[in-house]
Amino acid sequence: MSEKETLILKTAQKTIAIEIDTLTALKAALDADFINCVKAVYTAQGRLVVTGIGKSAIIAQKIVATLNSTGTPALFMHAADAIHGDLGMIRKYDLVMCLSKSGETSEIKVLVPLVKNLGNPIIAMVSNPDSFLAREASYVLLTPVSQEADPNNLAPTASTTAQAAMGDALATALLALRGFTPGDFATFHPGGALGKQLYLCVRDLYPHNEKPAVHREASLQHTILEMTSKRLGATAVLDDDGRVCGIITDGDLRRMLERSALTDGIRARDLMNASPKTIEKDALAVNALKLMRQYSITQLIVTDQEQYLGMVHLHNLIREGII
Repeated sequence: MSEKETLILKTAQKTIAIEIDTLTALKAALDADFINCVKAVYTAQGRLVVTGIGKSAIIAQKIVATLNSTGTPALFMHAADAIHGDLGMIRKYDLVMCLSKSGETSEIKVLVPLVKNLGNPIIAMVSNPDSFLAREASYVLLTPVSQEADPNNLAPTASTTAQAAMGDALATALLALRGFTPGDFATFHPGGALGKQLYLCVRDLYPHNEKPAVHREASLQHTILEMTSKRLGATAVLDDDGRVCGIITDGDLRRMLERSALTDGIRARDLMNASPKTIEKDALAVNALKLMRQYSITQLIVTDQEQYLGMVHLHNLIREGII
């Protein structure tokens, strides 16, 4: 390894080590002030307005996005824009959370008295507990940072890592208090693969497929024709009462032909797997995927209280972006 390559690796490792130490200190700093802050946001009649300047403003936007997606109404207000009209975003019952490493920036010193004049409680997310921001705030979320991670100890790195982690801690604590469920999460994430994993059900998929089925006494020829025409690579096998008693897949056919070229008299019952993997129609599609992966199969029989409804195929899940 060259000298430059060694420098690259050591610098990166040191950066991560410093940020790990910062997060360890942050974990130890969580105390009654954090609990009181969470309770204040949870019981607030208004929203949480999050503000900051520079890199802290970028982290503030991320925190707002996380809060909104986990059930806590929030919005972002840039600290510099606030004193030029954006203070109108703040409503009577809102809380205002200011992010600042030093707590002494000029924009924050101008903004804080204005917010206090409006009568809104202030939450300070700050690294310096003796700062102007910390002294003026109703609640303090301390993000202790002994040093930044860059070689010059100047660029916001460890401090913004601490802010982001504190924001996540705040959001998840509120999520726990609200009893926020996967169903609630799906309400705020209806789009994309994540949303589909949370709300898309088997019942949304199987009706688009054919419904291959043969009687357990069906001939081999009839069974092959059913599988070929329905194009799912398998067929359900039904008993005299129309209930599922097995499944035959392309693999079952191949294995039968490998064992013997004699096919006369072979019935569906001779080929079928008598313990087919099934899934209820109301199950989440992502659970169907888990079963397919668990058993290395590409289709599942869909049932409703033992009634055969059809099949869901791996291709359905791929088409919907679940995989």
